[in-house]
Amino acid sequence: MDKKIHTCTPHRACISLVPIFNHLEDCQIHEIMKSTKSTSYKKGEMIYRAGDVSDSLHIVSDGKVKIYRLSESGKEQLVRILGPGDFTGELALFNESIHESYAEAMEDSDICMITREALQRFLMEFPSISLMILSEFSKRLEKSEKQVTRFATEKVETRIALFLSERVEDEGGRMEISLPMARKDLASYLGTTPETLSRKLTEFEKEGYIKQIGYKKIKILDLDGLMDL
Repeated sequence: MDKKIHTCTPHRACISLVPIFNHLEDCQIHEIMKSTKSTSYKKGEMIYRAGDVSDSLHIVSDGKVKIYRLSESGKEQLVRILGPGDFTGELALFNESIHESYAEAMEDSDICMITREALQRFLMEFPSISLMILSEFSKRLEKSEKQVTRFATEKVETRIALFLSERVEDEGGRMEISLPMARKDLASYLGTTPETLSRKLTEFEKEGYIKQIGYKKIKILDLDGLMDL
């Protein structure tokens, strides 16, 4: 069955959600929207697979998407989670290439797409977009390098503790945090197994560092203790 594809309208202005575009004037955003298409995906559907041609920028308008890679043994390694306003396929900005990862809808999602040709035209018309893209690339590179370093040098309990402390920071210092993804995806992101993640969280709770509230909420009881792990 064909996907539902439609031209984005001002009422579905996913473009205005994206940091690389939302600094533009309304008329400039509208110009970009005219070259944008949107596709709806059901939970579990693939947006693209490793090996597919990468020739478009994909922007999450609504929903949630996970980007992951598969090892030679078939083990999934989560790279990042995308929410509304986030994008993937940015290498299409420079040349046509092949996707090295998989993008899967974690829930029903709407994805806006801009082709490489259209995007390169907009970079010429609106040079400020280039600076915003470089800023985003810098943030992603820093985060990726940090993740790789942790995998190589930190124990699994330290990786989990650092992730929880960063969630406190992301949520403005609130001590009751929400996990941004399912535990199996979090385990993949942290380079461990769901069983090990659950065991370590239980150990943290017994030691008085945290209190688990349901499946996705955690109350931090001893942030300094966590950061010393």
